[in-house]
Amino acid sequence: MTNQINRTGLAKRFWEKKPLHKLNQQEWEALCDGCGKCCLNKLEDEDSGEVVLTRVACRLLDDQSCQCTQYPIRHQFVPECIVLKPDNLDTHAYWMPQTCAYRLLWQGNPLPDWHPLLTQDPESVHAAEVSVRGWTVSEFETPIEEWEEHIIEEPT
Repeated sequence: MTNQINRTGLAKRFWEKKPLHKLNQQEWEALCDGCGKCCLNKLEDEDSGEVVLTRVACRLLDDQSCQCTQYPIRHQFVPECIVLKPDNLDTHAYWMPQTCAYRLLWQGNPLPDWHPLLTQDPESVHAAEVSVRGWTVSEFETPIEEWEEHIIEEPT
């Protein structure tokens, strides 16, 4: 299984030494733990603003690698896919998974022990059972009216 996230040649614990807005592109991308949760469809309560994740995956997600199958050109297929950047975290962090490194660091929290940057193992996210590996359902095969039936609880 190929991991698309390049974590080679990075300074040790760079995320603790540099603010998010000072990270270079490789450092920024390396923060991704590869869980695939950001590629799950979400539901937002119109009254409370609460966002929940569903098992319904974006059509581009490979739920074995937990990676986008068309990452460099994903906007050609899913124009509404968000490009998360340091300057838009304040408007997008609320819907990111609770275990997401971008969200955690933006909130001033440390990376979880299972994060691949700490373990040096891209499989650690899967071993910790925080990835979507093998348990998503297709957005093509799941009508939007049924998404509520696929809401998942997130670990905090």
